[in-house]
Amino acid sequence: MPSSAPIELDALVVGGGFCGAYQLKRLRDEGYNVKLVDNASTWGGVWYWNRYPGARVDSTIPHYEFSDPDLWKEWRWTQRFPGSQEIRDYFQFVAKKWDLDRDAVFDTTVTDATWDEGNKKWDIETDTGKMYRVAYLLLNTGISAKRYIPDWPGKDKFKGTFLHPSYWPKEDPDLSTKTVAVIGTGATGIQLSQEIGKRAKEFVLFQRTPNTSLPMGQVEYTGNEQPFPQNEYPDFFVNRSETFSGFTFSFLPKKTFDDTPEERQKVYESLWREGDFHFWLAAYSDMLFDETANKEAYNFWKSKVRARLHDPRLQELFAPYEQLHAFGCKRVSLENGFYETFNRPNVTLVDTKTEPIVELTETGIKTSEREYEFDYIICATGYDAISGGLKNINIRGIDGQTLTEKWENGIKTYLGMCCAGFPNMFFTYGPQAPTALCNGPTCAEIQGDWVVQMMNDMKQEGNTKIETVEEVEDKWAADVWTYANATLLPRTKSVSLPALLPQETTPDRKQWYMGDNIPGKPREPLLYMGGTDKYHRIIKETAQQGYTGFVRS
Repeated sequence: MPSSAPIELDALVVGGGFCGAYQLKRLRDEGYNVKLVDNASTWGGVWYWNRYPGARVDSTIPHYEFSDPDLWKEWRWTQRFPGSQEIRDYFQFVAKKWDLDRDAVFDTTVTDATWDEGNKKWDIETDTGKMYRVAYLLLNTGISAKRYIPDWPGKDKFKGTFLHPSYWPKEDPDLSTKTVAVIGTGATGIQLSQEIGKRAKEFVLFQRTPNTSLPMGQVEYTGNEQPFPQNEYPDFFVNRSETFSGFTFSFLPKKTFDDTPEERQKVYESLWREGDFHFWLAAYSDMLFDETANKEAYNFWKSKVRARLHDPRLQELFAPYEQLHAFGCKRVSLENGFYETFNRPNVTLVDTKTEPIVELTETGIKTSEREYEFDYIICATGYDAISGGLKNINIRGIDGQTLTEKWENGIKTYLGMCCAGFPNMFFTYGPQAPTALCNGPTCAEIQGDWVVQMMNDMKQEGNTKIETVEEVEDKWAADVWTYANATLLPRTKSVSLPALLPQETTPDRKQWYMGDNIPGKPREPLLYMGGTDKYHRIIKETAQQGYTGFVRS
C-alpha cells in the first residue's frame, strides 16, 4: 500500500552507480534535501549486478575512479583493470568516506513519475509503496539497466540453468563437470568465454559477429604500488575531461598515410603494447573517419589475432580476411587470453550466421545443423542500451505524455541530459551524450557538476521550473547526426538525414551504438560523437550564457 503522505525533497536521485553516488554527494554538500533510490541492495550500479566469471572494467585506473583527493589518497587498487568485486569494494569505501548510506534507499524500484504543473513538482511512486514529491527528478540509470533476451522459440522449455550474465548467482557455481553455452560476443561474452573455457567440462560459444577485441595488458599491484606517483593525480583528473574519450590520451596529431609503411608499423606496435584502448582511441586521427585508414588499422589487428589461433577456420571466423565493418565502430572489448581459449580441446565455436539458432529445447540448443545439450545456457545478448533504463520507468510529463511515447520514433534530447515537455528532469550517462564513448566517472563528474550548478543558479534567481524546448532538441539531434555521419559509424558516409538511412541492416551492421540491436528500435546514433572535450565546453557555455535553450520561470 502507498505510504500515507509523499516525502518532500529538493531532489530524488535514481541509481546508485558512479553518476548517482556523485550527485548525491555534491547536492548534499550544497545543502539540498536529497535522497537516492536504487533497486539493488547496495552501491555499485551495473557493478552490483555484474558478478559473472571474468567481469571487470576495461578502463584503466585511475581513470575509473572519482577525482576526490579524500578518496584516491587512501584507496589502493590491486589491478590495472579491477574486477567487479574490487569495484564493489571501492563503492563501499566511497559510501563510507562520503557518508552516503544515511540518504540511500535500496531494494526499491521507481515505477512511476508524474509532473504536477500546479505544484511544479514530480510525484514519484515506487514498488514498495513509498512515495516522493520532489522539485527535481535526477535519473542515473546508466546504459545497462534493461536486459535484452531474444525471444527464441522454446526458451521456457530448457530444463537446465538459463540466465542473463547480470543475474549471475552470488555463490559462483562449480562448472567443472558442466557443459556450458554462451550466446553473444560483446564485452560480456568475451570476458565470460575466456574464464568459462578454463572452468567448464565443455564450452561452446555461439557467435554472430566477431568482436574486434584488443589485448588488455593486465598489471598486478602490490602494497602502495599504483600506476604513477600521486602528486600527478590532480593534473591527471583535470586532463581526462579535456580529451575526446574522457581518458588522458587522445588521437595522434597526424593521419595514417602521413607515415611511411615502416613508420606506421612502429606506431601500431607501440599502441598495441599499451594494452588498453590506445589502439582504438589514441590512434591516427583519421582512423574512425576514413575507410582506407580504418582498413589499414584493421589489417594490423587481423594479423595479430590470426597469429594466436591454430585453426584456419577460427582465424577466419574471429578475424576475417575481408573486413566486415569499420574497426572501432562497434564496441571494442579488451581481452586477456580470449583467442587462446579456442585452442583448447574442450572449447567450440558455432558461427550463427551459417548455423543459426532455431530453438531452445528441454536439453539445450537446436541449430539449423544439429542439437547441442547443455547444463547452462548463458544469454550474453546485452541490453536495450542507453535509453532502455529510462523508459523502464513510467514517466509522464506535461499533458500526460510519457517519455516512451516521446521517443517512440527516435530520441529527442537537449545536451543529452533533458527533454522538452519534462521540466526539472535531468539524466546522466544517457542518449545523445558522449556516454559509452566517455570514461564513466569522467562523464559522471562533468554532467553531475553541471546539474548541481544549474540547481544552484535556479535557487539563486528564485526560479522553480526549468524546461528545454523542441526547437533546440531538433538542433541537438541534427548535430548528433552530423558528428556520427562524419565517422564510419553509420557505414554510409554520404547520408546526412536519419530518414535516408537504411532501416533493414545486415547482422554485421547491427550495433547498440545505433540502437538497432533491439528489434523495432529506430536506427539512430545514440551517442554524441563530437568528443568529451567538445561536449564539456558546450554544456559549460550553455550555463555561462544564461542557459540558452531553456525556459526558466
